[in-house]
Amino acid sequence: MNTPFRLDEHRRRPHPPLAAPPDRYFEQLPARVMQRVQPSAAPAWGWLTALSAPLRTALASTLVLGGFAASFFLSPTPDVAAISLAQVPQDELVQYLLASDQRVTLADLAELPDAVALGNDPYPQPTPDELQRELDALPADEVYF
Repeated sequence: MNTPFRLDEHRRRPHPPLAAPPDRYFEQLPARVMQRVQPSAAPAWGWLTALSAPLRTALASTLVLGGFAASFFLSPTPDVAAISLAQVPQDELVQYLLASDQRVTLADLAELPDAVALGNDPYPQPTPDELQRELDALPADEVYF
């Protein structure tokens, strides 16, 4: 069982009296601290602080606009993607679509971009023999119907 502890029963240790601070110590303390603290601005950016606020704002907006223009002009055009996709043989595309786990619906195939065209004529007029040949060449797997 713990014995009760009372702080009043114990004597305090004698402390030496504190010395008084020097004259005007607390008035001079902020100035001393500020003298020791150096500004952390990098010397490379020192010229930027010398500019006026409107000039800095104009410089920042020019940099943002220049970055946007550079990204716009350096980005690939959609024609490059269509040309590179057109170089892939159609048999490989069909095999890729059949081998993937996701089902491809007719609605997915109907939403072709304008860049994928079937030659120069947007509406080819095949003969019935050509149509029959193309339909016979397609794989007729019952799983996909």
